[in-house]
Amino acid sequence: MRLSLARRLLTGSLAALVSAAALTGCAADDGAPATPPAHIAAPAGAPASPAPSLPAAPLPASEPVRVRIPSAGVDTGPVLKLGLASDGTVEVPSVAQADRIGWYTKGVTPGETGPAVLIGHFDTARGPAVLKNISKIVAGDRITVTRADGSDAVFAVRRLQQVGKGDFPTDEVYGDTTGPELRLITCGGELRGGHRPDNIIVFAELMR
Repeated sequence: MRLSLARRLLTGSLAALVSAAALTGCAADDGAPATPPAHIAAPAGAPASPAPSLPAAPLPASEPVRVRIPSAGVDTGPVLKLGLASDGTVEVPSVAQADRIGWYTKGVTPGETGPAVLIGHFDTARGPAVLKNISKIVAGDRITVTRADGSDAVFAVRRLQQVGKGDFPTDEVYGDTTGPELRLITCGGELRGGHRPDNIIVFAELMR
C-alpha cells in the first residue's frame, strides 16, 4: 500500500528541507524583468477560477514525457527526473537544461491523485529559460502533460502565487489532495545578488 503523499514528504527533517526548496539556480545577468502583473504580484496570488464540484477521476501512474502550456509558449520534452540534491533540497534542472521542465519523482505522476510537482527555470545566467513567460499564465489556462503511456493529462490553472523562498508553502504544495492536481514552480522577484528571492507557484487541477 502506498503511503499518503503528506506522510512521505512531510515527516522528520524532510519537511524543513522541502520547505527550503529554493530554486537558487534562477538568475540572470541581463537585468530584472518588470514588476510581476497583478494576478501574481500579491502573495495571496490570483483569484482562483471556480473549483469543480467533484474531483476528476484519477489516472493510473505513468511518468510525464512532455509539457505544453500554450499561453506561456511552452512545449518541451522529454521531461527531466528530479529527486533530492546532496544537501537534501529538491533538485532543479541544470543550467544546461534550462529549456526543459523537470518532474519531482518522489511525488505522484501527473494525473494520479495528489499533487504532481513540475519545476523549471525562469532564467539563468545564460538568459531567459523555459518558464520566462510564466507571467502570461492566468486562471483558466490549460497545462497538458503527455505521459509515457501515450495519454494526456490536461490541467486547468486555478491560481498563481508568488512567495518569498523563506515562506514556501510546503503543506499547500506537497500535501495530500482529494483529486489529481499539478504544481508548477519557478523563480520570481527582482534580482538580488544574482538570484531571485521568490518562487512563483502555479496551482492546477485535472480536468474531467
